[in-house]
Amino acid sequence: MESFSGPHGIGFPLFAFSFRKFFLSPVQIGKGGIQGIKMELYQGLTVLAILILACACASKLSSWINMPVLVVFLGVGMLAGSEGIGQIPFEDPHIANIIGSIAMAFILFSGGFDTKWSSVKSVVGYGGILSSIGVLLTALFVGLFTWFFFRWQLPGRTIPLSWCLLLGSIVSSTDAAAVFSILRSKSVSLRGKLQPLLEFESGSNDPMAAFLTIFLIPIAIAETKSGTSTGFSVYWQILPSFLLRMTLGLVLGILWGKLAVWLFNKINFEYDGLYYVLGVATVFLSFGCTELCQGNGFMAIYVTGLVMGNSKFIYHNGLGRFHDGMAWLMQVVLFTMLGLLATPSLVWDARYIGLVVAAFLMIIARPLAVFLCMFGSKFSYNERLLVSWVGLRGGAPVMLATFPWVAGLEQHMLMFHIVFFIVLTSVVLQGMTIMPVAKALHLDLPLRIHPRVPLEFENTGNLDGDTREFEVLPGAPFIGRTLATLGLPAGALVLLIRRGGGFIVPHGNTEIMVNDALMILGSPEILAKTGKVLGVPSED
Repeated sequence: MESFSGPHGIGFPLFAFSFRKFFLSPVQIGKGGIQGIKMELYQGLTVLAILILACACASKLSSWINMPVLVVFLGVGMLAGSEGIGQIPFEDPHIANIIGSIAMAFILFSGGFDTKWSSVKSVVGYGGILSSIGVLLTALFVGLFTWFFFRWQLPGRTIPLSWCLLLGSIVSSTDAAAVFSILRSKSVSLRGKLQPLLEFESGSNDPMAAFLTIFLIPIAIAETKSGTSTGFSVYWQILPSFLLRMTLGLVLGILWGKLAVWLFNKINFEYDGLYYVLGVATVFLSFGCTELCQGNGFMAIYVTGLVMGNSKFIYHNGLGRFHDGMAWLMQVVLFTMLGLLATPSLVWDARYIGLVVAAFLMIIARPLAVFLCMFGSKFSYNERLLVSWVGLRGGAPVMLATFPWVAGLEQHMLMFHIVFFIVLTSVVLQGMTIMPVAKALHLDLPLRIHPRVPLEFENTGNLDGDTREFEVLPGAPFIGRTLATLGLPAGALVLLIRRGGGFIVPHGNTEIMVNDALMILGSPEILAKTGKVLGVPSED
């Protein structure tokens, strides 16, 4: 079977867009031509800045209306589009595909970087099953349902099964950012191991959805052009292809992560800003080179972020903050661009099939896949039910829907706007009901929100030490004692004490109170001894 990925692996036409406006011939330029090009550039930058500012400011709206912030970003893009008040024409799927792929790389890297292995390692088994087999089952269920639905609604018009399976694959992954933005906006958390399970599953299932999408595109194109089925034998090729691409993605992701950590600790730049440049290069290398090696770039970049985020290296904290900002910028750009790309009238035209498929996805396909994947687990029925409902679709499905568009699949506009409608339906209906469902199932907890730390230690390679918080739990034997009488090991320096919603500067006669959190600087050995002395858990 001919691969759609081509020389660039994942399938996006790298550098396929034209720079013709910037490479005009002398005859075309003429008098005032250069100035005209400059004015277009300045206008474009101004519009881009306005859209980014509008999205950033409008993000406050999401918490007020109990809706994921990505919906706000999509809304800003649609309002600015050709059928909105902005009247900005944008209908180039090639550029959208390139920008979307790069944006997803940064978003996945940041998601992996922020994932604490210590919190997810106990659920990595079922999380991995949900993010692989669960995605496959969801795609299969949605694809079969859509195929039967089309045959029932359009008896004289044949929609190939591969087309429907491709649609199911595109909408098969969930969005971690959408889920946890809802929880954080209302100061709600989840009990037990639900939070790390959903965090790991949502952060790691995009590679599987991307793999299925790319695998099915050439099959769907062949069947729609010939009008005949290629046979089920072609689908069995998915197993060796999956094992090859995912294994390469995993192995190369670990390799790039380890290499980047080693380079950060050894290169000793004279200018601090170059460490962040190195971080950007790591993202491009992990994603692009893995694809050139026929691995799954989305898997590799997530694993690279996971490896680096859980390793010790110079400027670790600063790199995390930098890529958190980059991820937010990429989300703004991605969702706004996808909103521009969508045509509201076509989204509305797809409302019937979109609503039917979305309902099946939320009520039957996702729950059935979750219960099958979690069969025999220690998670309770209520926990499995909540995992089934917390399956919001986000920007990844809309971005993946540009792949069939770029490839020239028949009915690609219909597919894109069905996916767009499904995403909107999912984030609105599921997003606004996550908290009521969690409370009804008695699985909600108050979210522990820590205030911004006014002092943060950054490892620059000149000091063998780190900072860690130790929380004073109710019943601790040293509550009411002064800091000087705690008997902390030599070399443990208490920098700050977090108390309530603020911080206090510690002194020897500062009394320790319940729920205080001591920020202590010391070597790893000293911090380990400090934890034993205090007898309290550390917040890593």
